[in-house]
Amino acid sequence: MKVKRIVTNIAADDVAAAKHFYGAVLGLDVLMDMGWIATYGSDKQMTVQLSVMSEGGSGTSVPDISIEVDDLDEALRRVREGGYAVEYGPADEPWNVRRFFVRDPLGKLVNILVHQ
Repeated sequence: MKVKRIVTNIAADDVAAAKHFYGAVLGLDVLMDMGWIATYGSDKQMTVQLSVMSEGGSGTSVPDISIEVDDLDEALRRVREGGYAVEYGPADEPWNVRRFFVRDPLGKLVNILVHQ
């Protein structure tokens, strides 16, 4: 058996509240929207990965979601223009990652990163 996909499920009273953050700001496509569930994604091939953490690194809290991007400065610009407050970073980490943390509209801590 081989795992084909891992999906992050986020509980929300207002599913549409995530549309601006995950759609407009991070540029994910709406793959499915049934009212009670909205799935955002990309047609890019992605690595299947699941991280188990005791901390978020560099003394930070464990993020709920980590999203790797190809241009961190552009992601940071979009987050700030979208009115979302950065809670950590941007920081160059000793494990060759540049990242920042932001809360999505549902209160989830999102680690946005690029490998250097």
